[in-house]
Amino acid sequence: MANGWAPDSAVQDQIDATIGDAVSAARARLPSGEGTLDCEVCGDEIPARRRQAVPGVRTCVDCQSQRDSHPVFSGINRRGSKDSQLR
Repeated sequence: MANGWAPDSAVQDQIDATIGDAVSAARARLPSGEGTLDCEVCGDEIPARRRQAVPGVRTCVDCQSQRDSHPVFSGINRRGSKDSQLR
């Protein structure tokens, strides 16, 4: 249930926008361009099956797992309350 002048679908619209932003951010982090035969971080060879599965890959599975274990959040605040803006 929306408050004030907001339409009834306002909460769902915020949820959809948040998910859409997360998907866009994840797609932006996917490798693009020319891939490498060796990992850019540790120098180990990247298996051929990984290079086929992820075109443009530049890191081995271990290094990518370490990178993915530290997520980066965008910090966009879509909540309407003034208190949430102060956090």
